[in-house]
Amino acid sequence: MTVLLAILCIILLTVIVVQIGRVTELAAKIRGEEEIQEGANRRHGALSLLFMIVFLLGTIISAGYYKNSMLWYGPNHAASAHGGSLDYMFNVTLFFTGIVFVITHILLFYFAWKYRGEKGRKANFMPHDNRLEVVWTAIPAVVMTFLVVGGLDAWNEVMADVSPDEETLEVEATGFQFAWALRYPGEDGLLGTKNYQLINAINPLGQDWTDKKNLDDFQPSELVLPVNKQVRVRITARDVLHNFYLPHFRVKMDAVPGLPTYFVFTPTTTTEEYRKQLGALKADGTPKYPEWHELTDPNDPESPKRYENFNFELACAELCGSGHYAMRRIVRIVPQAEYDAWVGQQQSYYMSSIRNGEEDPWKDILFDSEIKERAAEFNDRVSKALSSGNAADKVLTLDHVSYEPGSAELTPLSRYQLDNLVSVMNNYPNMVVELSGHTDNTGDPESNMELSKQRAGKVSEYLASKGVAANRMSVVGYGQTRPIESNDTPEGQEKNRRTELRIITQ
Repeated sequence: MTVLLAILCIILLTVIVVQIGRVTELAAKIRGEEEIQEGANRRHGALSLLFMIVFLLGTIISAGYYKNSMLWYGPNHAASAHGGSLDYMFNVTLFFTGIVFVITHILLFYFAWKYRGEKGRKANFMPHDNRLEVVWTAIPAVVMTFLVVGGLDAWNEVMADVSPDEETLEVEATGFQFAWALRYPGEDGLLGTKNYQLINAINPLGQDWTDKKNLDDFQPSELVLPVNKQVRVRITARDVLHNFYLPHFRVKMDAVPGLPTYFVFTPTTTTEEYRKQLGALKADGTPKYPEWHELTDPNDPESPKRYENFNFELACAELCGSGHYAMRRIVRIVPQAEYDAWVGQQQSYYMSSIRNGEEDPWKDILFDSEIKERAAEFNDRVSKALSSGNAADKVLTLDHVSYEPGSAELTPLSRYQLDNLVSVMNNYPNMVVELSGHTDNTGDPESNMELSKQRAGKVSEYLASKGVAANRMSVVGYGQTRPIESNDTPEGQEKNRRTELRIITQ
């Protein structure tokens, strides 16, 4: 019904306009064309002055009303070291262009009224005026010179790259439809190399795992940066054109496939500090910026206020597809100590997704961090076993001791846990242990019994070669007689193929 009424109104207005036109034509015939034209000129001239006043007032009032939310004045100051230079450049540009806008706006509509057509008035053509040419050429040239020089100075400050001796945190942002893949360096402080030909389902960035700098790189879900620390962002794209945009830090740079770009900036305000500025109060206790004291959910009186829920954001400033909106990411700026704690909780992508998989080129070695981690874990298990009064707790599985398939030969990586066991035996000189071998149910039971004993014997021989006395160790093979999982699955069989350590005397 509403649509039908709207259509009928449009038809009625059209009929009225047509009838007014016909009436105007008839009036022109009656009173004469010149009189009608002169009246129209006067009306249009007066309307031009009215439009000039309304438009200027509307521009000024709307600019003042929306200066915080749309023009980013008020609390929305730059949160980076270079942001002030950009804001100053835009303010100077706005000042001069604003003057030109107001003057040209007034002159345009004033001339439309002043020089409207009147009976008996003739136009005065001025084909050339040297003084006027000089004025309107020289003034814009001088103003533009200052603007361009100031802009170039700001550009050189903002876009300067870091020198090799500068202390800088370098992170990488790769845009794709429709998200950002973030990459941070690990303890070495260096990002590893990439190759687009290596991109696949488990290696979304194409990291080259033969480059050890990649092994400690991690890929968090949010952009977290320390305050007052210079940051260099590598910016790339994996599919189409994107744009790396941090509006609060005045950072904006295209992410172009095949053409890496960068941006260097220093955050100067933490997220919590920015929230406090948005929620600032006047001397009388009223909000300085009332719009930021509104509830995030007007229907929920318990919801936090807008300033309490504020977060910096990373966005894509290119229309990169229908899911463009999904590229928004939260950005947290935190003190250095909080950043260090956050980094300490992150796990490298290599260790979480690549280690010991098909693409791992380092399967045959353990890294220092893994060696230390395994040693600490094993020592903790031994300590708990020694302090326990339960006999079952005295039995420990040597999880990282393995053998060649169908053989009693130890794999090269087994030595790391066996070395941990040697250290434990040396730390507890009165400890006497039983080394037992176990198999799954594959093959002949008697053969499995013999194989399990041989495997336990190999462990004993290794310990003896490291100086552990033979009388402190006994060897036994249980074959397939003591499974700890069902042999019906490959996973269960793998757990049943084990070597155990039982503490007899401590």
